[in-house]
Amino acid sequence: MILARYACNPAETRGRRFAEPDAPTRSAYQRDRDRIVHSTAFRRLVYKTQVFLNHEGDLFRTRLTHSLEVAQLARSMARSLRLNEDLVEAIALAHDLGHTPFGHAGQDALNACMAEHGGFEHNLQSLRVVDLLEECYPQFDGINLTFETREGILKHCSRDNARMLEAKEPGGVGHRFLTGTQPSLEAQLCNLADEIAYNAHDIDDGVRSGLISMEQLREVAIFDNFYCQVQRDFPELTARGKQRRLLFETIRRMLNAQVYDLIAMGNAALTAAQPDSADAVRASGPMLAFGSEMRALTTVLKQFLFRNLYRHPQVMQTNTLAKQIIGELFAEYMVAPQELPESYASATNGVLAVYEEPALHARVVADYIAGMTDRFASREHERLTGRRLLAELPVSETSC
Repeated sequence: MILARYACNPAETRGRRFAEPDAPTRSAYQRDRDRIVHSTAFRRLVYKTQVFLNHEGDLFRTRLTHSLEVAQLARSMARSLRLNEDLVEAIALAHDLGHTPFGHAGQDALNACMAEHGGFEHNLQSLRVVDLLEECYPQFDGINLTFETREGILKHCSRDNARMLEAKEPGGVGHRFLTGTQPSLEAQLCNLADEIAYNAHDIDDGVRSGLISMEQLREVAIFDNFYCQVQRDFPELTARGKQRRLLFETIRRMLNAQVYDLIAMGNAALTAAQPDSADAVRASGPMLAFGSEMRALTTVLKQFLFRNLYRHPQVMQTNTLAKQIIGELFAEYMVAPQELPESYASATNGVLAVYEEPALHARVVADYIAGMTDRFASREHERLTGRRLLAELPVSETSC
């Protein structure tokens, strides 16, 4: 496929933080994708929660399956927009590498623990993973990705953290958060693919869990519109035992509608603006967005999921326990750094760091906790406190 002028061209990459010779058979972005897939942090995503904790069933989405779904959606849309598919895949696969165990509950808890030490942002943590925390190469820390992949990973960033990044890397990935400029179209596309994917799979997982029903979802216009279409086209799916197919087809049509809307709006915006390079895109306003009607429909859907799924009493109860685990793990490691693995304990300069460099020590502890899987965090908490807060539930053996 011939890339559009406004796409990121690997031959024109801004390069890596540490210079390396080009790979003989792969582009720079293919190499990034491969390094991400082979990273330890990527493998851990299979045991990190999306909405439902890892032990609650074997068919719910995890951070890994979510990342794969984002990559699939982003690549499909990138091809239609003539963007760089390898770059969007790399960004999509890496965008959640810094996420904590226990989903957003874990992130909120760790951010509270780090309030006096710079806070915790999972997007910035994903950048720390690829820039610093992965230990794969003898020549440098991290996996030394290209600027364009790192730019896409850092989807959000506070101004304080952006200034910190700018001081270390002038004109680098933090610069746009200070100047109000945009990332590449590939990064913009991954951001939207992330939203499309989690809205769809949270509906699926929510119904599968029994916490929300299709009747409740029919209160949401975008769902009800396609639900009625599917009923008209396949009336046999209303029969008992066919509901799973009815739900799947409804979600599939919802996904298609959002994808086609985004492609159409993107092509229209790009035709009007005529950017002639990836840097011209960065200097412009956002060019990829839903149309106003689709944005209104998806906003209502997100509000429904927030009220009925993310704030469901059962989810909230589990999240409360998850936050307690994170908070108590943090407190234990702060007073007892010898409980950290040797590589982390040495990074804190041992026990002296508790007294002499508390901010450094806290950041190392946050790095360690953020890298945990759900089940490891739960077991480590039990080891240190003698209490089990999250019972190991039997996994689901059903298919729906």
